[in-house]
Formats: sequence, structure tokens, C-alpha cells
Amino acid sequence: MTSSPPMAPAHHPVPRVRQRAAAIVRREDGRVLLHRLQRDAFWALPGGGIEPGESAAQAITRELQEELNIVVALEDLAFVVENFFNYAGVAYHEIGLYLHARPLPGSLLDVSAGPYEGVEGDQKLVFAWFDCEQLAGLDLRPAFLRSALIRETAGVQHIVHRDAP
Repeated sequence: MTSSPPMAPAHHPVPRVRQRAAAIVRREDGRVLLHRLQRDAFWALPGGGIEPGESAAQAITRELQEELNIVVALEDLAFVVENFFNYAGVAYHEIGLYLHARPLPGSLLDVSAGPYEGVEGDQKLVFAWFDCEQLAGLDLRPAFLRSALIRETAGVQHIVHRDAP
């Protein structure tokens, strides 16, 4: 009796785990603020990595101050998101805390229609307002946001999102 050689295990890169906080900033008219790196084609909610010892609210406040020099009024937690995706050839497992937010009265986001220029290190960011009807046609990541931002839901939702391979 002959046996086959053992099959080599499939190689799956271990994803980088990161924590992210994001703001769902809405104007009174229902438009939502999104941003993207100027070089990227896709949009996302503004926010960024949570530093050690930092709360999600503190991370959002710091990121928006660094990127756009603004402050928003942070509100309740909307989503806890387990997001599995690839970016620039790297696999990620991102744990995200997404908070509702609104522009402060009289602030740039409240009085100007945008778009706004921001910075991420040495890279340019673009911030812009979008109507809910526009979301379906956007490359918005994670993709579940295209429908989730249209629905007004009470309480916190837990989302597990995996980009298509």
C-alpha cells in the first residue's frame, strides 16, 4: 500500500490586528461626513487607530484635530465592527468602535458645505458630505456602511464584515 505525501497546510497570512475608532458625523439635513486619502479611490468614516490608554472618544477627538483641525460633539456608540480586509497587500482584522457625532454649532463643518482638505502625516485627505442616496454608488469601506448609514437604528449593533476575497 502506498500513501500520498502529506498535504502542506494552506498558507494564510496572520492578519494584523488593530483597534479603530470612527465618527458617524451627520448634519441636520442627514448628510454624513466621509473622508479618503487623496490617492485612494474609496471613502471611509473619519477616525483612526486607538492608542494605548485612549478611549474611542479620545481617539476620534485626536484624529479629527490632527487631520482637519476640528472638534465634533460625540454621542452614543452605534456599531462595534469586526472588519476583515486587505489593504496595500496586508491582511487586517480591525476592531472598530463607531460613535454618532454632530458638528458643533458655528464650526467649519456646520457653516461650510465643503469639501475640506486634511492631512494624514505627509498625505492629503479629502473630507466631503454625502446624501444617503449617494452612498449606494460609492466605494465606501467597510461596504456594510452603504446600507447601515441609511437606517436609523436604536442601540448598538455588532457587525462582522469580511471583504470579498
